[in-house]
Amino acid sequence: MKRFTLTACAGLMLAAMAVPSLAADLPRPAYKAPVYVAPFSWSGFYVGINGGYGWGTSNWTLTGTSLSTGNFDINGGVVGGTAGYNLQTGNWVWGIEGDIDYSTIKGTETTFCGAAGCETKNSWLATLRGRVGYAFDRWLPYITGGGAFGDVKMTPGGGPSETDTLAGWTVGAGVEWAFMGAWSAKIEYLYVDLGNANCSAATCGVSTDVDFKTNLVRAGLNYRF
Repeated sequence: MKRFTLTACAGLMLAAMAVPSLAADLPRPAYKAPVYVAPFSWSGFYVGINGGYGWGTSNWTLTGTSLSTGNFDINGGVVGGTAGYNLQTGNWVWGIEGDIDYSTIKGTETTFCGAAGCETKNSWLATLRGRVGYAFDRWLPYITGGGAFGDVKMTPGGGPSETDTLAGWTVGAGVEWAFMGAWSAKIEYLYVDLGNANCSAATCGVSTDVDFKTNLVRAGLNYRF
């Protein structure tokens, strides 16, 4: 019995000495460095499309007098293209954006102008604006403002028409969301005032000032480079 015990102890000691050697021979798990994910950046050029709806007012006033139609409603859709550039510093995003849209915004006043009415119509509308936003990773709320440009077609009483190209101003705000790498989607509101067009006496019978003011709500899809 004593001999058996000594033999067993010797065997255990040999096994214990062999364990570190065996452990050293076992394959070690490969070390994987943590994956670095760069913070999202809004910087760069982009192009896109936009579309939406506009509603506002127009007013026909005899030049140099207070005689006018009063404000009447104008409304219609817009669709077009967008291009711009952003520069991000920290969370702040500074940018410039331009767009040009085909427009169907129009309206007619019949009380002052008779049954045929006086029609104000806009067929194209463009803006060139600065943008300032504060980024929450892929979300970018922003304010915007700058110049607005467009045509105003004036048709009195169903007769001949006259078109004037105007330069005014715009201001608004929106929010943009980046997804799928280089794509982003936005929704924005703009107030646009193109100022006064003039319908000459040759067309309107009496020189007449015609103003154009509209609210725009547009959605857009952009691709960033």
